[in-house]
Amino acid sequence: MALLPLKKLETGGSAARVYQEWLEALEADLARPGADWYRVARDTLFTIYFPGHRDYDEMVADPKLPPAARSSLLALDPHNITLEPEYYADVDAARFAKVKPLLWLWQSFDRSPLGGGNVDLGVRFRRILARHLFARCGRNFKCFHFVEFSFGYNMEVGDDVVVHRYVLLDDRGGITLGDRVSISDYANIYSHTHSIVEQKDVTNARTVLEDDVRITYHATILAGVRVGRNAMVGAMAVATKDVRPYHVNVGIPAKSVRVKPNAPPEAWVTERVSGRQSGESGS
Repeated sequence: MALLPLKKLETGGSAARVYQEWLEALEADLARPGADWYRVARDTLFTIYFPGHRDYDEMVADPKLPPAARSSLLALDPHNITLEPEYYADVDAARFAKVKPLLWLWQSFDRSPLGGGNVDLGVRFRRILARHLFARCGRNFKCFHFVEFSFGYNMEVGDDVVVHRYVLLDDRGGITLGDRVSISDYANIYSHTHSIVEQKDVTNARTVLEDDVRITYHATILAGVRVGRNAMVGAMAVATKDVRPYHVNVGIPAKSVRVKPNAPPEAWVTERVSGRQSGESGS
């Protein structure tokens, strides 16, 4: 198997200078004491979606504009939209109200021509928002497009974490991502679950991915699961129970099928099951 590290690319020319100027201005606006993040989000989205127009309020009030156009303008302001997590009974209304404009800005940026698949700019943009949105965000956070969160404020993220496209991070009960965690495309990480008898009976439980964990394509991690350091959950797998460090778990429900060759001796320790020793692939 070939070793294929990612190439290092940077946007060049005038675009790089303009991008950097914009990101620095955005970061300064968000970090300013007493900053109105709702206004920052609205004005940023207005500039992205209606470049060259300078007066948002005037356009919203213009009766000559069709209602659909005015509705589109109004929806740029986070005050005028609702997000699904606002309907959850367990939402901390005050904490969510604070981060709501950042969630809306994040989602709307990803759906714009400026965001979308624009990797370098998008990663830098989301890194700025994450530092204000999450409970904790370590250095060099790398997040691709169309990633969604529930509350955002229950996310704890370590250093050098990578989250790929179309990942769902349901942090209702809290999610902790250790250092160097990698989550592949279309994975789902949950931290809440519903009773099989009464759907409204919800249990929140923090889900933890320890250092150097890999969650691969389309895998699902259920609420309260702890994935041990250096463990891996394979493609399409559903982890319903804790995953031991350095173990590779696959299937539905996910079970250990091997131990990584770089595992320390303690990772190979067997467990006694029904009066006999289980093998290295025991779950």
